[in-house]
Amino acid sequence: MFRENNKRTATGNSRRAFRDLSNSINENVNDGAKPGGIPLVKKSHVSGLNQRPVLPIPQRSIAPPRGQNPTQRHISAHQQQPQREQPVVRSNSFQTASSSSSYQHSGQVDDIDERDSDDPLCATEYVVEMYRHFREKEMKTSVRPIYMENQSHINERMRSILVDWLVEVHLKFKLVPETLYLTVNIIDRYLERVEVSRPKLQLVGVTALLLASKYEEIYPPELRDLVYICDRAYSNEQILEMEERILKALEYQITIPSAHAFLVRYLKAAHADRKIVQLSCFILDGTLQSYNLLHYLPSQLAAASVLIARRCVGRNSWSPTLLKYAEYCEEDILPVARAVLAEKSSASQELRAVNKKYSSSRYGGVADTTIDCDF
Repeated sequence: MFRENNKRTATGNSRRAFRDLSNSINENVNDGAKPGGIPLVKKSHVSGLNQRPVLPIPQRSIAPPRGQNPTQRHISAHQQQPQREQPVVRSNSFQTASSSSSYQHSGQVDDIDERDSDDPLCATEYVVEMYRHFREKEMKTSVRPIYMENQSHINERMRSILVDWLVEVHLKFKLVPETLYLTVNIIDRYLERVEVSRPKLQLVGVTALLLASKYEEIYPPELRDLVYICDRAYSNEQILEMEERILKALEYQITIPSAHAFLVRYLKAAHADRKIVQLSCFILDGTLQSYNLLHYLPSQLAAASVLIARRCVGRNSWSPTLLKYAEYCEEDILPVARAVLAEKSSASQELRAVNKKYSSSRYGGVADTTIDCDF
């Protein structure tokens, strides 16, 4: 009974949060919305977003990765204390860049799997091959970064609103991080294949959350709770029917190497403390709302998040251990990091779910941290 009461409170708050967000945005654009649904934002109202220069598409023919068994995501990454790394003294940008670039090629490389070799859950015998497979598969599970051109009734702004709402719902239900990343990937892959009307966009979002929860969670949200957070705009039957449509459109291919899976491995290679872990998760969660960042692979976004977080706490931007296990050098990741920061600075002030989440003490209040963007 206690658990059910908590879920009712969470779903009620989430339902009101989405309705308030929709109403707020509708007031700005003078356009109506279905109760509990996605605001009907016309493309003419967001011409500034549509006219923004398209981010350069990076080269994706980079060597396969080294990484970690997904079971290792439960290992507390913040317990990895910095080893053999000296903080960067930033006298000027040129010295910072040159010293960091030199360090990544000349410093000591650590074996991050050695201490876990006796732990069968870490699967250290297979971890390198698994992440090599992840890097090969991320090319296939990533969506075409201009798929929204095929959608006549929705746009990137509406996608951002949907993801912002899902971040809050995900937090209220206390779901694991992988569920959120899989949810957004399912939405993008479905929208890439099927044209969706405005009233059905929230239905796609909540159904994707149901699918991802069934895949990742021990106790997924109940169907009636998902109906409730949508303000009963959709019935049980509509959600189940959409679930079948999504699965058929995706040919039942649900498994993906998410950006969060890469992040866990890279944080281990970065010898990340709690501050870096929280900052990296904050930055990476913020990339989910950006349609423009679909130009980049999940592994690149994860690496960029680690790089930005390390600079924020005064560490070298990149390290020899990261160079070995991520198989990206600092020069590969800097353009991605700049794009992530550019998207963050231009994000709508009305979509604040990620900032609200990471403003709490549970996540170290890192949303208030000044992000270093001097590169």
